[in-house]
Amino acid sequence: MPLDLRNPHSVLAAMKARPHDVLEIRLRSNRPQDAWQEVCDVAAGLQIPVRTGVVKDRNARRAPKNFQRTERTGAAEATVREPAPSTLESILKTDKPDTGLWLALDCVQDPQNVGAIFRSASFFGIRGIVMTKDRSSPMNATVCDVAAGGVEDVPFVIETNLARVLEKARAAGLWVLGASEHAEQDVYSIDTDRAWMLVVGNEQKGLRRLTLENCDVVCRLPPVGGVTSLNVSVAAGALLAVLSRP
Repeated sequence: MPLDLRNPHSVLAAMKARPHDVLEIRLRSNRPQDAWQEVCDVAAGLQIPVRTGVVKDRNARRAPKNFQRTERTGAAEATVREPAPSTLESILKTDKPDTGLWLALDCVQDPQNVGAIFRSASFFGIRGIVMTKDRSSPMNATVCDVAAGGVEDVPFVIETNLARVLEKARAAGLWVLGASEHAEQDVYSIDTDRAWMLVVGNEQKGLRRLTLENCDVVCRLPPVGGVTSLNVSVAAGALLAVLSRP
C-alpha cells in the first residue's frame, strides 16, 4: 500500500534503501529548500518523477492565520510503498549470538510512539524489532515520518503470537528482558554483556501477563524526580541507551 511521506529524511532513507519503492515526489513550488532539494537531486539520478504545484495542505482549514508552514507541513511529499517486514528467522540470525540488542513491542498502538521507537532503535544500532499484529499501530505514514529513516535502517517483523516469538528468541541464544514500572530490579543492574531482547508494553496496560511470564528478567527505569512514569517511546529510548552502553 503506498504511503504519502512528508519528512524529507524519511524519503531520502527510502530512496537509499529501496529506490524502486519511491514512486513520485510532489512539491508545492519549484524551489524546494534544504533537505527537499536533496530529495529532488537524488530523485533525478534515480529517474523518479518530480511534480510541482500538486501538494494539498490537509490541515489548511484548521490552521490559524499566523500558522507558519515548514518542510514537514505541506511543502512537499513523496509517494512510497509501505515497507515490507522481514522474517523472524532473519532478524534473529547473527554471527555473534552472545551480543547485541533486539526490541519487541507488545501492542504499542500510537503510531507516533512506534515511529519514535524506530528512530531510537536506529540510533542505538538495534538488530531488529518485533511488532504484534493485533491491537498495534499499523506501519503507516506517521510511523515512517516520525522515524526519520529508522524504518529503513532497522529490520522488523509483525507476529501474531509474541509469547512464541520470545521462546524462539531464547532458543536462538537471546535473553528476554521485560520493562515494567512495577519491577523491582533496576535496568542499571542488567548485565549488558548478554544478548537481550527488550520488550516494552502498551501505552496504558504495559506488558501482558503471558508476555511477562516469558521474560527471563523484568526491570524498570527508576525515577529520580517528581514524575514517576514516562511515555513508552521515551522510556524505550532511555532503556536502549542504558542497555547499549559500552
